[in-house]
Amino acid sequence: MSSKYHLPKGASADVPYDLVITPESAGWGYSGLRILTLGPGEAHTLSTGESEFLVLPLTGSCTVTTDGRVFELAGRTGVFASATDFAYLPRESEALISSAHGGTYALPSARTERSSLSARYGPKEDVPVELRGAGACSRQVNNYCLPGTFAAEQLLVCEVLTPGGNWSSYPPHKHDEARPGVESELEEIYYFEVAGEGGFGYQRVYGTVERPIDVLAEVRSGDTVLIPHGWHGPSIAAPGYDLYYLNVMAGPGQDRAWLICDDPAHGWVRTTWDSQDIDDRLPFGAEETE
Repeated sequence: MSSKYHLPKGASADVPYDLVITPESAGWGYSGLRILTLGPGEAHTLSTGESEFLVLPLTGSCTVTTDGRVFELAGRTGVFASATDFAYLPRESEALISSAHGGTYALPSARTERSSLSARYGPKEDVPVELRGAGACSRQVNNYCLPGTFAAEQLLVCEVLTPGGNWSSYPPHKHDEARPGVESELEEIYYFEVAGEGGFGYQRVYGTVERPIDVLAEVRSGDTVLIPHGWHGPSIAAPGYDLYYLNVMAGPGQDRAWLICDDPAHGWVRTTWDSQDIDDRLPFGAEETE
């Protein structure tokens, strides 16, 4: 485990944020993330500067006021309850985030020189919820801000929810080289939440002789893992503890593609999924909507 890449809860806090990751603090060029907790009746002004942002509720609801527009985000009771609505904020804008009842909000970001898009609302109903893998590799992916799901300049955002005992982000894969039609160059942030008191999981990241990186981190709620390059996966949910992580990605590519390559030593695992069922604990929150 390397503290350079594994940031335990609180290690990168900076008032008023529970977590602050900027391109400068991460040692790269584009991806960022802040986690903001507001008490009942509290508000915070966010200046986006050179980055575009999402306001994505983890728990609770909020109101986002920007450029004369007001977005009411209904939010959710927790990350395992459902997907959520969200708001997009462009570069060089300012927004007031306020909450009548309080909550915690992820603010993923991407450094960008472009500003062709305006602030807008992302309805929960329009978020594609994907069940990926099968058997012990079954997981759920909430595809908020990806090519084909929601327009942004360079920002890519999704959530992955893994039932206890399952593996996700598997087979291990990478996206650290610009190879048109094959692989994108993207920096990635994993922000974790774990269901259950004392819950934990594990995250693996490894590289090559030419570009070494070696991380095997025990992760708990509020922890973050930075992935500048290399193969990443598996993300392992300990039995009895469902695992959530928010993925934030951005890179220098102007076409905003998300293309990955599996580790050739383990890519064959995908072929086993055809003969297995998807874990019947998925999707999360199904019982609440029935």
